[in-house]
Formats: sequence, structure tokens, C-alpha cells
Amino acid sequence: MKITRGHFVKSPVAFVCIVASVCCLLVVIISVLKLPDISVADSTLTSFRHKKIKRALGYEKAGQFGKMIIEMLPEDLAFTVFVPSERAFERDLRLRLNDSLTGEKFNDTHAILTRILGFSAVPRMISSVSVPFGEEISYDSLSGFSLYISKDLDGMLIVNRVRTQHVDLRKGMIVVHIMDGVIMDAEFEQSVQPDYTEND
Repeated sequence: MKITRGHFVKSPVAFVCIVASVCCLLVVIISVLKLPDISVADSTLTSFRHKKIKRALGYEKAGQFGKMIIEMLPEDLAFTVFVPSERAFERDLRLRLNDSLTGEKFNDTHAILTRILGFSAVPRMISSVSVPFGEEISYDSLSGFSLYISKDLDGMLIVNRVRTQHVDLRKGMIVVHIMDGVIMDAEFEQSVQPDYTEND
């Protein structure tokens, strides 16, 4: 047995194989032990989580009606949608969370939201950065309604004279801008005009 062991150690090929195997084993063990180490990966992981949380929070700003509009679009295609704020839905369309989504009113609310989507969604990505200062760009919405977009000094977008409250929120490939008003044509606006005789 001593002769075989001595013969094995004296063989250069066998010796190199043993050293290489031991080195590989050590590298694997050290790598496995280093996996939980957060020092290197922590910054990227935190950054990724922060972006994910930021996007999720941004999407929450759309409110319930805004989310319903956004969810009508496929996430994997490029769209930009100018969603009214929760306050604008209530002020301009008289849609209230506590009663507009219940019973018979749900279908009417869904029809209104579908029309608003047609007026306010563009089949391309338009970020606030892509809109130049001092210029007005125009795009046709899904319904063929013309949207005239410009940017003010604060970096907020103005679309058909309606100013944004929040810009460049994302859900998948969809860019969401929250508006302080509702983008719609004159005919639809007249059909949803509030009855001023009712008490607010």
C-alpha cells in the first residue's frame, strides 16, 4: 500500500489532478459560504427593490378609477395614458368610489371609463423627457381624438389645456401621467355635465 501511494504521488498527472480537484472543491465551498454575504449584492438588490417599490407607489397614485382604465390596456405593449386624478373623476364626471362601482352603476361607470380611455391613451411611449420645452407635439388617441402636448417650466405636461399632477409612472410598458382634469371631446363633456341644481 505504501508503494502505491508513493507511486501515485510521484506521477505528475495524478498530482496535478489531485491539486486541481482540491482547488475546485475549495472554490465551490468558499462560493457557497459567501452566498449569504450581502456586501456586494446589497446595493444592487436595494436599488432594484427601491425601483420596484417606487413604481408600485407611483401606480397607486392613479386611484381606483385610474387603475381600472390602465388595466384595460395590455402591459406588454407600449402605451401612454393620461389618467384623471381621483379628484378630477369626482369633480368633472361625478364618479365616486363609494357608489359608482356598486350595483347598476357599475356598468355605466365602466362605459364612461372606456370612453375616457379612448380619449386619453396613445399607442406609443411618451415620457415627460421626450416632450421638448417651448414646443407643442400632437398625437391621435385611440379614438382618433387629437392630443396637444406641451411642457411647462416645472417639467409637468399640459395636454389639451389640462395639467399633469404626476408624470412618468409606469406599469409594464405603459407610461402613466396623472392629470388634474379629464381629457374628452366637447360632445362627451356635454353628456356628462354635472347637474348644478343638485347639492354638492
